Amino acid sequence: MKKKIGYLHVLTDTELQSQFSHLELAQLAIDGGADTIQFRQKSGSTREMIEIARKLKGMCAEAGVTFIVNDRVDVAIASEADGVHLGQDDFPIALARKLMGEDVIIGGSAVSLEDAQRCFAEGADYVGFGPVYPTSSKPDASFPTGIELMKKAIKTVPLPVIAIGGIHAQNAPEVMRAGAYGIAVISAVCCQADPKKATRMLSQALRMSK
Repeated sequence: MKKKIGYLHVLTDTELQSQFSHLELAQLAIDGGADTIQFRQKSGSTREMIEIARKLKGMCAEAGVTFIVNDRVDVAIASEADGVHLGQDDFPIALARKLMGEDVIIGGSAVSLEDAQRCFAEGADYVGFGPVYPTSSKPDASFPTGIELMKKAIKTVPLPVIAIGGIHAQNAPEVMRAGAYGIAVISAVCCQADPKKATRMLSQALRMSK
C-alpha cells in the first residue's frame, strides 16, 4: 500500500486561538483544500484527546484526507490514525514503527542535517524541517533554519521534506521552488479569521509553484 503523504499539512491548535475547535478547524481546512490534517494538542486528558482524534479520523476518512496525530503514539493507535508525527524529544521513531507497523505513516522533526539523517536512519517516512522562517506558533522553536539549510536537507535525505515554521501563502512558492515536498502550517490557518479561505490561498500557492 502506497503511503499518502500530503503536500498541505494543517495542524489544528486550540491553544493559540479559541475561536475554533479542532473539529471545526479540520473541516474548514479540508474544505479549503488541505490534504493532511495533523491533530496537535499539548495538554488535556488522554481520554479526551482520543475522543477528538477518533472524530477527526472519521472526518478525514470521509474526505479522503490523511489524518496524523502530533506527538502522541498512544492517541494515534487508539484513533486508528493514518500516522503520527514525532518531535526530537518525543517517542523514538524506531520504537513507534515497531508498535504501529509498516503501513502507518511516521514523520520526524528536524532542525539540522543531523536530525534529518537520524529521522531517515530510524525509519521515518517524511521529515518535517524547520522552522524555515521565524514563527510565533512554537515558543520553544529553534532559530530559523532558512531556505539554504532546507535545500541541503532535501539533497542529503532521500525522504519527502515538509517545510514548517513561518510559512504563509506569500512565501510558500519560495519554499516549494527550493525543493520542498510540501508545507505544514499552524497559525497561517488556525489563527486566521477565515481558516477555509486561508487554506485555499495556501493550496493555490502550492499549485502555482508546481
